[in-house]
Amino acid sequence: MSEVSMVVNGREVSGAVEDRTLLVHFLRETLGLTGTHVGCDTSQCGACVVHLDGKAVKSCSVLAAQAAGSEVVTIEGLAPGADLHPVQAAFKENHGLQCGFCTPGMIMAAVDMINRHPGGLDEKTVRAELEGNICRCTGYHNIVKAILAASEAMAKSKKAA
Repeated sequence: MSEVSMVVNGREVSGAVEDRTLLVHFLRETLGLTGTHVGCDTSQCGACVVHLDGKAVKSCSVLAAQAAGSEVVTIEGLAPGADLHPVQAAFKENHGLQCGFCTPGMIMAAVDMINRHPGGLDEKTVRAELEGNICRCTGYHNIVKAILAASEAMAKSKKAA
């Protein structure tokens, strides 16, 4: 067993973990942050995407011990208080979900995507970048539409600031 400490959603946390404990299991089982979903445990589906030191990662492919000393943001920490992050709001407004299982990972991947393309996104880029996120319910049309709307809204708010 090892003791790991990290900042999760702005809060210093620590816990004892076996060396083989995945970050997704530490978040869900030790910290009770169940918004990060376990879909496949093979890094194929993207339901477990979180931000690790500002970059989107599949938390089923990162050991909790590897994240020690890092900053992790989960879907629960994406927006302050009761407010929605612009990507969350766009998913809601554009019906970018059905069952919702993949949605936290899609949103976290989308935020990272938008941050890496501050000048805006096009449909081809969004579809290519979502390749590592699987949705079993939708045809991705409304997910793509939501990400494009969020990208546009976030670009406008940066220009206005």
